[in-house]
Amino acid sequence: MISVKPSPVAAWFHHLLTKPVIELDGTEHVAKWGKQEIPVPPGDHRISVYFRYRGQADARLAEASTQFITGQTSRRVEITAGLGPLNGSGFRIGEPAVR
Repeated sequence: MISVKPSPVAAWFHHLLTKPVIELDGTEHVAKWGKQEIPVPPGDHRISVYFRYRGQADARLAEASTQFITGQTSRRVEITAGLGPLNGSGFRIGEPAVR
């Protein structure tokens, strides 16, 4: 499960005018603000989180990335990505919890 959160200060703005995008191993998943279920197979992974204004196709605003590993017995990965409070702040991706 991946949770993508806007800054509380600008949440209303982001809910109305932007869409978060989660890129897992090079595959984009257009998301919603909140919790997403994206299957993560065992192995090495790279995740990037960014947002776009509605109607944009290529922008990668406030992007942050991290890498993580899942084992053969892992059933679930929990990651939280929070957008900073200032205009121009990037996402902060928490340490992935592999369960």
